[in-house]
Amino acid sequence: MSRTTRLAGLAVLTVALMALVTAPASTQTNTTDTYRMLDLFGEVYERIRAEYVEEVTDRQLIEAAIDGMLTSLDPHSGYLPPEAFEAMQVQTRGSFGGLGIEVTMEEGLVLVVSPLDNTPAFRAGVEAGDYITHLDGEPVLGLDLSEAVERMRGPIGSEIVLTILRGEQEPFEVVVVRDVVRLESVRWRAEGDVGYVRIASFNEQTTPGLERAIEALEEEIGEDLAGFVIDLRNNPGGLLDEAVSVSDTFLERGEIVSTRSRIEGRAQRFNADPGDLADGLPVVVLINGGSASASEIVAGALQDHRRAVVLGESSFGKGSVQTIMPLPGNGAMRLTTARYYTPSGRSIQAMGIDPDIVVRPARLEEFDFNGRREADLRGALENTGGNGDDGQADAEPTEPGVSATEDARPFDYQLVRAIDLLRGMALFNQRVVN
Repeated sequence: MSRTTRLAGLAVLTVALMALVTAPASTQTNTTDTYRMLDLFGEVYERIRAEYVEEVTDRQLIEAAIDGMLTSLDPHSGYLPPEAFEAMQVQTRGSFGGLGIEVTMEEGLVLVVSPLDNTPAFRAGVEAGDYITHLDGEPVLGLDLSEAVERMRGPIGSEIVLTILRGEQEPFEVVVVRDVVRLESVRWRAEGDVGYVRIASFNEQTTPGLERAIEALEEEIGEDLAGFVIDLRNNPGGLLDEAVSVSDTFLERGEIVSTRSRIEGRAQRFNADPGDLADGLPVVVLINGGSASASEIVAGALQDHRRAVVLGESSFGKGSVQTIMPLPGNGAMRLTTARYYTPSGRSIQAMGIDPDIVVRPARLEEFDFNGRREADLRGALENTGGNGDDGQADAEPTEPGVSATEDARPFDYQLVRAIDLLRGMALFNQRVVN
């Protein structure tokens, strides 16, 4: 087959090849080499079409070539076929079908960045940091990320068996029932005099949800409101604009985040507008290894501006920006186009945000104090009153940070520490003012 014939036969590869053929002259360091490689590509393409053991369509080959080209760059670039692109658009609006996990690829396995709150995977016990080695008994090794994600999709109500590798444990299986995933981006509740706000993801609902949460907590707690705990644990990120907006909610001024690409003049800086919706009240931000991307932007901005104390464990470390570029009639490409930096100029890529106070998950145990007390001493004076007893029965104690009506909620040591810290900050601020 001649070179001319092969290049003519590649007309269907417009999406993959036009970027190379029409690239500016400054980027084509060796035009001859470029065409030689395109010639090689065409040769392989035609050999596969003609001689592969099973018939494959042009669409299969082209999409696989595009995806391979993108996924070879970094773990977050890739090709989105029309169906996947549509699903992603639905996800950013807050409702989609599937298992409810944010994933990436690492060493040929599917790595769970975070299970999303109240989703099938979350309820089945899938955790951030888990590796998925098999899907319904079939190994993941050899699949790319889009193929693995596609196999995890399926009819609502159908089951999939995930084989999980977690830490030093032996691999085990988890059965997950597929369902429609409806993200509650923001949830909140009062923890005594502290407003607790859980942000599960950054989609189009996040900023309005945060504003409603602050308003509702201010109304419920009133003048006793000590401050806010913003829980970003296991939040895999989402929309950059929403991360900027959430940070701006608590900042009066200054830079929130900057992005820098390799193209000169395309750096962007996002700054806060005047107005702190929390009115200067103390803020504690909770993060862990499942806090990624947009979560790290918020934590880094509030940390750098000393607007919040960051508590928990180091975050995931995804410091890159992906741009979704629609390909008319053919889905879209997700391309890493920039790195982002916190206001102090930190890049968290592969490093993460380190908390101001490290608090790892833990269980607390009660134990009895068996030593002697004052009343046990011979000749101890009797209590003659003045102990403040007003005749009312003692309130039944509950775990710190958990109201009596919510005592069925699992004990959350990190949250308890965050609430205690915030109350201490509020008390200190009161004393300074007085």
